[in-house]
Amino acid sequence: MRIGVPKEIKNHEYRVGMTPPAVRELTSRGHEVFVETMAGDGIGLSDDMYTRVGAKILKTADEVFDAADMIVKVKEPQAVEIKRLKPKHTLFTYLHLAPDPEQTKGLLDSGAICIAYETVTDERGGLPLLAPMSEVAGRMSIQAGAHSLEKAQGGRGMLLGGVPGVPAAKVVVLGGGVVGTNAARMAMGLEAHVTILDVSLRRLNELDLQFGAMLNTIYSTIDSIEEHITGADLVVGGVLLPGAAAPKLITAKMVSQMKKGSVIVDVAIDQGGCAETSRATTHADPTYMVDGVVHYAVANMPGGVARTSTFALNNATLPFTIALAGKGAEKAMIENAHLRAGLNVYKNVLTYKAVAEAQNLPYKSAESVLGM
Repeated sequence: MRIGVPKEIKNHEYRVGMTPPAVRELTSRGHEVFVETMAGDGIGLSDDMYTRVGAKILKTADEVFDAADMIVKVKEPQAVEIKRLKPKHTLFTYLHLAPDPEQTKGLLDSGAICIAYETVTDERGGLPLLAPMSEVAGRMSIQAGAHSLEKAQGGRGMLLGGVPGVPAAKVVVLGGGVVGTNAARMAMGLEAHVTILDVSLRRLNELDLQFGAMLNTIYSTIDSIEEHITGADLVVGGVLLPGAAAPKLITAKMVSQMKKGSVIVDVAIDQGGCAETSRATTHADPTYMVDGVVHYAVANMPGGVARTSTFALNNATLPFTIALAGKGAEKAMIENAHLRAGLNVYKNVLTYKAVAEAQNLPYKSAESVLGM
């Protein structure tokens, strides 16, 4: 198969769809890989490193899309990239379609097969291609939140862990999944006072056994969310409904009742955000204020640590990329139900129920469009 790796063009996005070691795995199996020049330059992956493992370097994204049958990216395609997609293409990348009707329409009109990293599953019911970036984002949320709490950033002027004789900051984490667990772990490591809320008693029990008395676990209700975030110095939103728009757990009224200079880091912003007051920001301009509360809602948080993120993501995506290249998209998805769960758009047809419900669009199941 002919595989294309274009340079990412989203604001301050330096990750790349395939690393040289991943490319080598594909070329060693007889596939052709086309990489846009300087695609990995921002994280120290030079064109020469790609050439040495058998990739062909092309000067423009247009050339990469024209040459390739499968496009492997990191972030959702931007408008100019969607225009490059053709019916011959299989697109393998993060999509986050639920809160993005414009992208959905563009992909449907393209006629391409579009497989979303974030909805591929595993045998344990997890999301293996979302997990590495959720780990990164969860850990980064505390770094970002701690920085945003500084007075110069509009925050309360608090040190997350306090000092002897001065209280530590109160950190509240919504969601006990991969993002929430990693956020809580980092916050506890900085000696903050940490509370995590979740609707799963089983998950709260697991977190209690894992972290013990260092972590305060609370069952999530409207009442408990309101009580804890209005007393918090830093709130991390880490809730997830796979493939669907994030639930708005933090209302505008709750935000108005929060302490002035407190911080919300909305990691769920890729799926629309879990606060009513959240809107996507960029690494170039990451925060804004609502009712005196600092909001950090960068839609590609892991891009801030692009080298770590790229290698972590490639470790997870590579087996699926190999399967798609070796068998073709249709056969690979027919044989692998977990990969099939990633199918969001198939040749002008929407194939993911949560996206259809979020946008009130018709859809067909992946099994039906694949003739199973």
